[in-house]
This record gives sequence, structure tokens and C-alpha cells, in this order.
Amino acid sequence: MNIDILVPVIEQYGYAALFFMLWLGIVGLPVPDELVVASGGLVAALGYLDPVLAFVVDYLGVVSGLSIGFFLGRFIGPPILARLAKKKKLGPYIERSSALINRYGTYSICISYLLPVVRHVVPYVVAVGGMKFRTYALFAYPTGFVWTLAFYSAGYFFGNHISTIIDLSRRYGFILLGIVVAAIVVIIILRYFKSQKKKL
Repeated sequence: MNIDILVPVIEQYGYAALFFMLWLGIVGLPVPDELVVASGGLVAALGYLDPVLAFVVDYLGVVSGLSIGFFLGRFIGPPILARLAKKKKLGPYIERSSALINRYGTYSICISYLLPVVRHVVPYVVAVGGMKFRTYALFAYPTGFVWTLAFYSAGYFFGNHISTIIDLSRRYGFILLGIVVAAIVVIIILRYFKSQKKKL
């Protein structure tokens, strides 16, 4: 599914479409989270949604989906994880998630946001491993806020190039994400000073 399909859906169904497409990502909805979040920004920029409310709904959709993954892992995780590990499509992602956790510990939650599919698997794995929800939330929610803000803002300010930005973010991870965040901060500051000059 690409942005040309997502945008009309969000225009028609509004905030509910944003939330549920992100929420359902945890059960394998074949729509990249980055694209949904960015589409929310683009639709807000076009005037169909309130920018602040669209961002809040994006963020809630992201963290609620990943939180559900954590609780599923906590209560019914071990047998499901064992079955999924045997599947050809998901097995490598589970192995990659486990390796990430073994190497970076709790910080793997933050890093996983930059890795498609892995970001949905890590909550299961850390929950199965016995991590407390408070610890998970402490790392997952602030990182989710920054991640959501980056892709939402990219959609809002650079909507026409969002597919390229997402492709590059998957290749270069933190580096590109940092560049996008820095560019957005500069744009916001410049717009602020411009508005202040007009008032004078």
C-alpha cells in the first residue's frame, strides 16, 4: 500500500483510520507504520485534519499497538513465540530481535523503532523475557514520541517526497532520522521568527 492509497482513506475516515491502521500494525496489517504516520502529517498539511490532534492520534496509535504487543507477550507469549520462530517469514525477525536485545539490553527497545517488523517483535520478546511494563514504557514511549514526531513532521513539511524519505530512513536509520528532525526544527524556528517579524 502506498501513500496515494493511504491519503484518500485518511481523508475519508479521518482520525479513526490513522489510529486503527497503526494499532492493527501489531497483528501484521501490511501497511508500513512510517507511511501511515507520515500520511497523517500530509493530510493535516492539506487541511483535512487538525495538525495537533492528528499527531496525538498518530502517537497513540503507535504506542497502543506496541503496548498490546507487550501484553500479548506477557500473558500468552512463550507458546506463540515458539510457533512464530518456526515460520520462514517471521523466524529471522525473531532471531534478529533476540540478538538486538542480547547485545543492547533495554536500549534495544529504542533501536527497534528504526527496524521494520523488528519494532513489533521486540515488545513480545522483552515481555516473554520478564521485563516489567514500567521499564518497557520508560524506553518505548519517549522514543515512540520522537519517532512519531519525525515521520509526522516529514509528511507535514515534505509530503511529496515522503516515500523517498522512508526508504532512506530504513537504510540509514538514526543518521537520516537525526537529519530530518534537525531540518524540521530549523523550519519551525524560521517560521516562528518570520511570524514575529510580521507582527512588528
